[in-house]
Amino acid sequence: MKSATHHLANPTINDIARVAEVSLATVDRVLNARPGVRESTVQKVNKAIADLGYVRDTAAANLARGRVYNFTFILPSNSNEFLVMLEAQIEQLNRRMRHERTKLSCTRVTAFDPVALAEAIKAIDASQVDGVAIFGPETPSVRDSIAHLKANGVTVVSLVSDVPSSERDYYVGLDNVAAGRTAAQLLGRFLGDTRGKIAVLTGSMLARDHLERRLGFDEVMARDFPNLQVLASLEGRDDPDLIEKLVPQAIDSSPDVIGIYSSAAGNEGLLRAFRSWKPARRPVVIAHELTPLSRAALRAGDFDAVISQDCGHLVRSAVRIMRANSDNIPINLAQERIRIDIYLKENMPH
Repeated sequence: MKSATHHLANPTINDIARVAEVSLATVDRVLNARPGVRESTVQKVNKAIADLGYVRDTAAANLARGRVYNFTFILPSNSNEFLVMLEAQIEQLNRRMRHERTKLSCTRVTAFDPVALAEAIKAIDASQVDGVAIFGPETPSVRDSIAHLKANGVTVVSLVSDVPSSERDYYVGLDNVAAGRTAAQLLGRFLGDTRGKIAVLTGSMLARDHLERRLGFDEVMARDFPNLQVLASLEGRDDPDLIEKLVPQAIDSSPDVIGIYSSAAGNEGLLRAFRSWKPARRPVVIAHELTPLSRAALRAGDFDAVISQDCGHLVRSAVRIMRANSDNIPINLAQERIRIDIYLKENMPH
C-alpha cells in the first residue's frame, strides 16, 4: 500500500488537511499567509504540500473568493514622451486585464517633489489597494510612506528609479549605473582620440536614476577616455524650456564641447537648442528613451544613439510582481529583468 504522502494526481486542500492533520481553515490561512497559525503547524502544512506535490491554482481560488486585484501606479506629472508612453501602457494593460479581475489606475504627482510624493503614497487606502508601483525620488519622507504601506500589507514596487533604502519589495527598471557606463562607451568610441569636453544633461540631483547614470558614465570616462573632460551636470528638471536656455549658455562658456550625454527627459529642449544655437560642429549626442521625438532625431542625425527600456515590459513586469506578491507565489526574476536597448539610425524598430 502506498504512503499517504506520495504525490497524488490532483491533490486538493482536503488532502493537505488530512495529511497535516489540521482543519481546512488552517490550510487556507497558511496558503494565504495570514496570521494566527503556530510556526510548527505552518511547517506541517508546508511539508504536506511538498509531499503531495500540491500546486495552487490561484486564478481558481481568486475567482471562488470573488477577488479583484487593485494596483496603482504613481508617476511624475511631467508631460515628457516617456511618461506619456508609460501611462498609455498602463491604460492599455488595464483594458486587457479586466477579464483577469485586475484593475490598474494611475496617479500623477509633481515631479522631483518628495513631499508631494510622500503625501500621495500616504493618501492610498491600504484596504482597497493590493499593490503600488512608485516612480519618484528617494528621500526619508518617501521611505516612511512606503513603510506605512508595507505595514498595512500592500506590495510596493519601485519603477524606473529605485528606492533601495526603503522596504519596497522589488525594483523594476534598468540597471542605471550600467546604462551610464554604456552611454560613456558609446560616446567615447564615437569621438575616438579627439580631445574635448562632454556636457551632461540631467533631470534632478534628487533622482536616483539620474545620479546612478552619471556615476556609471563618469567611471568609464575616467578609466577609458582621458582625452575627454566631463563637465558638471546641467540640471534641467525635465523642463524643455529650461534646457533650451541652459545648453547654449553652458556650451558658449566651454566652446570645445564635442559631446553631450542627455541622461534624462530633456530631449525636446536639447533639440530646440540645436535649432536656435546652430553650433559650427554638431556634438555627438547620446540620449535616453526611444520616443517619437528621439526616433526623428536619430533619423535626422541630431542624435547618434539612444539608450532605451521597453515601457510595456516595465508595466507588465510591475503588475506580474505585484500579483505574485499578493498571491504569495515565487517571482521569475529572469522574466522581470529589464534590458538595456541601444538604438542607432540603422536599427530602429518600425
